[in-house]
Amino acid sequence: MAQATFDAERARELYDQQLSCNAIARELGCAASTVSRWAKAAGLSFDRSKTAAAVAAHTVDLAAGRIRLAEKMLAASEDMLDVIDGPYEVYNFGGKDNTFESRVLDSAPVEVRRNVITTAGITFDKLTRIVERENGGLEQAIGVIDTLAVGFAAAADRLRAETPADEA
Repeated sequence: MAQATFDAERARELYDQQLSCNAIARELGCAASTVSRWAKAAGLSFDRSKTAAAVAAHTVDLAAGRIRLAEKMLAASEDMLDVIDGPYEVYNFGGKDNTFESRVLDSAPVEVRRNVITTAGITFDKLTRIVERENGGLEQAIGVIDTLAVGFAAAADRLRAETPADEA
């Protein structure tokens, strides 16, 4: 199969129309690297400001997404921490008759409390890492972390007080 020759004249026409390197390559049916080499040899360069702006916008979008996710993680962890001290329903399906049984305890069992504290600790760790990556909002971030730290300490103290010595 014969390889097509590069049409420098057509490339220049497309360049003068301010097409991007990739658009010229698609039009000519060649690799972008071929167009890039031709432009460099001809003393031409492509305007990369649109690409830079797109990358910057994408970076901002990702940062906003991380903050939204962090807020959701924080809210879920706070909700879990808030309910472990209240009444907690335990249940079971099963038996030969496939029955449902449930009981309401005064508070969540120790293993559930431990899981909630672990989940909240993971959330704290992840949130801290997200905050460390962000350049702005430092005071707000410190406030969130301080609030989390106080909540974790209080929850851990409650768990220690309720855990019998032989389970600790």
